[in-house]
Amino acid sequence: MTTTVSPLHPYWPRHLRLDNFVPNDRPTWHLLAGLFSISGVLVVTTWLLSGRAAVVPLGNWRRLSLCWFAVCGFIHMVIEGWFTLYHEDLLGDQAFLSQLWKEYAKGDSRYILGDNFTVCMETITAWMWGPLSLGVVIAFLRQQPFRFVLQLVVSVGEAQIYGDVLYFLTEHRDGFQHGQLGHPLYFWFYFVFMNALWLVLPGVLVLDSVKHLTYAQSTLDAKTSNVKSKQN
Repeated sequence: MTTTVSPLHPYWPRHLRLDNFVPNDRPTWHLLAGLFSISGVLVVTTWLLSGRAAVVPLGNWRRLSLCWFAVCGFIHMVIEGWFTLYHEDLLGDQAFLSQLWKEYAKGDSRYILGDNFTVCMETITAWMWGPLSLGVVIAFLRQQPFRFVLQLVVSVGEAQIYGDVLYFLTEHRDGFQHGQLGHPLYFWFYFVFMNALWLVLPGVLVLDSVKHLTYAQSTLDAKTSNVKSKQN
């Protein structure tokens, strides 16, 4: 008679052997509350800053977009930066950010398996696109002429649309084996919703950048045509 022994961890695929796994000692709500509380403080702070420190007054839409980039900068540099530095130790570590990653890994176990794509992608995201996200905030506050170019680059780049598409496609090609397919929290909220934000919002910001850059180029072309007409 054979008996099936359940794995001593919550990750998928279920046959994974994780000998150094230490369960979180913080409840899920505690971890999520900490993450969203800090993000909320950043949103409020950036909103107030964008109303007081901007060289020229910014509209509500622009101020909200800067709140988004400020939160992106925090997530990329702090949370994902932690992952890039300590991904080999996450399973047995009980620091808050390590426990946050162990919780998220219930929806995508690649984060506790040292998956090459995930480690490389998050390293580029943390140390390149994180600072550039904060650069977008500064560029708009100071009314820098390259601000829409920077917004376009960051929104399309590895940190957002491009990286997210690769993230979803690589897991699709793996047959969604690194999480419990269809689970309301781990699959639909952690894996789908939390990552889809980096497709939808950057997509809107790409259109915003294209609109302003197209208008700027059209204005320049019109001025050039007028100068040539006067010269003739």
